[in-house]
Amino acid sequence: MPRYQNIFTQVQLVAPDEGGIALPHGDEPRIPLFSRSNVMGRLGQGQLGPIYLGWSGIASLILGFLAFEIIGLNMLASVNWDPIQFVRQLPWLALEPPGPEYGFSPFVPLAEGGWWILAGFCLTASILLWWVRTWRRAKALGMGTHVAWAFACAIWLYLVLGFIRPLFMGSWAEAVPFGIFPHLDWTAAFSIRYGNLFYNPFHCLSIVFLYGSTLLFAMHGATILAVGRYGGEREIEQITDRGTAAERAGLFWRWTMGFNATMESVHRWAWWFAVLTTLTGGIGILLTGTVVDNWYLWAQEHGYAPSYPASGIADPAGLGSIVE
Repeated sequence: MPRYQNIFTQVQLVAPDEGGIALPHGDEPRIPLFSRSNVMGRLGQGQLGPIYLGWSGIASLILGFLAFEIIGLNMLASVNWDPIQFVRQLPWLALEPPGPEYGFSPFVPLAEGGWWILAGFCLTASILLWWVRTWRRAKALGMGTHVAWAFACAIWLYLVLGFIRPLFMGSWAEAVPFGIFPHLDWTAAFSIRYGNLFYNPFHCLSIVFLYGSTLLFAMHGATILAVGRYGGEREIEQITDRGTAAERAGLFWRWTMGFNATMESVHRWAWWFAVLTTLTGGIGILLTGTVVDNWYLWAQEHGYAPSYPASGIADPAGLGSIVE
């Protein structure tokens, strides 16, 4: 019988229902619903519940549902309310933002982009209220607010795409449509319009941190699984009282790559890499069109991209001159 628990074992962790610590006086009560999931138990603790929503959680769910309904019903209307066509064409359906003729005005006819503004307002309010919930729950449990700050960086990128950059550009038309493939089409067109986003240094940094996050999390997860038989999952204990798991993990990485992170520092590395993915990505998007109109030409001017030989083709910046 294994004495340790990790993703490769089939040991089910079974214990009496855990209701959690006492909440501060006057705080909203939890909903005391408990159940168990065998599937979740294969990954960790199989207990589901208790549920805590509070005013911020309930309001977030209501507003999120409204946004989901507005987007879904507009997509359904675009296929003449045909449920079969709705299912078939769902990846290509979209709720588009207002056209450039409306600028950044909040007063737009519903059928011409007003629904997009209303859905965006509900979705944004829902996300911000959920952020409030993560912050308040962390405080109530005596935790750090690292999760809330990481979530805030993701919200930063979301707001840049749908509100902050359109505000600076003076047009809702610069925002991203709601939809699967339409969103991807917007991304491709955005890159082409501004001279290839790959030459945006902040986009490059965002990709570095994205790939770095996957590498760090994979390395860390693999290491803890590798020393799981020595109690490696008890990382917090081994931050201050190193056991054989921490020693073996550190020795392994010093042998294979010359240095090692500690049981604590690897989480800070991974947290920062993940957070900087959206932070730098949002900066890169915000600078596009507001400060830099063509990233390829900008890269040439700053020695970041090579200049191609004369081809007789018109300048891609649309200035009418010939590329030299």
